[in-house]
Amino acid sequence: MGRRKEPRLKVEFPVHIRGIDRMAHPFAEVVRVKNVSLSGAVLLGIHAKIRAGGILEIQHGSQQAQFRVAWASSGEAGIQALPSEPCIWNIASLTTLDIVGAG
Repeated sequence: MGRRKEPRLKVEFPVHIRGIDRMAHPFAEVVRVKNVSLSGAVLLGIHAKIRAGGILEIQHGSQQAQFRVAWASSGEAGIQALPSEPCIWNIASLTTLDIVGAG
């Protein structure tokens, strides 16, 4: 079995992100979500130079939560919700989802 703890669902929608880049400058931009799980996601199209371990504030519609950057490379990043944060993806309301490979 792979190292993922939760299944990921293939989706694509925009989100607003805010954080502090590697040079300690604040940034805000709109990026795309590639896939989600109950506690995380993969983001695409990030222009800011972020680093693993950094904190991002993600806004999806009227929902927002803070996430830790698990990894970042070439405009993509894997993010994990902080333990006290709610799931903001509205997974139950999405009707056509594909489960992404579990490994």
